[in-house]
Amino acid sequence: MGMRGVASGGGGGGGGGGGYRNPCLTMHQPWASLLVHGIKRVEGRSWPAPLAGRLWIHAASKVPEPTAIKAVEDFYREIYAVNGITDLKFPEHYPTSRLLGCVEVVGCVKREELIHWEGVPESVRLEGQTDFCWLCEQPQKLLVPFEMRGYQGVYNLERKIFEAAVRGLRPVNPPQPIKFPRPDPHDQFSSKPGSIIADRHRITGPPVGKTATPNAAVGGMQVAATQMSKRNQSKDAVTQRNHSIQKNNRFELEEARKSASVPHRDDPGTAGSSNRKI
Repeated sequence: MGMRGVASGGGGGGGGGGGYRNPCLTMHQPWASLLVHGIKRVEGRSWPAPLAGRLWIHAASKVPEPTAIKAVEDFYREIYAVNGITDLKFPEHYPTSRLLGCVEVVGCVKREELIHWEGVPESVRLEGQTDFCWLCEQPQKLLVPFEMRGYQGVYNLERKIFEAAVRGLRPVNPPQPIKFPRPDPHDQFSSKPGSIIADRHRITGPPVGKTATPNAAVGGMQVAATQMSKRNQSKDAVTQRNHSIQKNNRFELEEARKSASVPHRDDPGTAGSSNRKI
């Protein structure tokens, strides 16, 4: 069974079948553009990849903070330097609310599998920062990114957008092209959670004498992700507070209306009237 059998955390199937026709994933910037430009090779999620094959990448509407962009770019500079690559060229712009391009999802492994996987460059192993790591190859970008809205999780592109986008794709030249080894050479989608760790001779401890994890860069990228999360939480908190204020105002208005409609006992016109509960 290959990746077609991995169908949790967001639906089933993908380019390899299971329900998605033209699957798309909305991501925050700058991560979205870095994936399409081939700088980012691993997409980290808290849930396993529900598909295999082509995955379209859409940039969310939130404009990234300059500090977040710098932190993420510094992270990739440091991990690529581990493999001797020091001339990374980052995108000039990080557009938002745009369809950017696509990648090929060829597998999904657990974090502990990726960080000890001797079959891939060390810089790739250092990208393992989340529970599940989606392995991405063959990035392609759109000459002209399409403006569109995104959704949560993996979703299907509208047919008219897909038909226009597929004609505008162009391959990119990644700074370090990657071809992920397949546990089963006869199954191109055989890299799935548990498939690498099951083959014990592929897993070793961290190589002695190799460059240590660039902790400062990792910390910076985590700060950038935390800042993005806090912005989302802050926005949600403001929305909830405004909702509470509006609800309280409606309650007070309703109470005032009720109070105004009930005459007081001292009023001349209330003699003999009953004391009703309201």
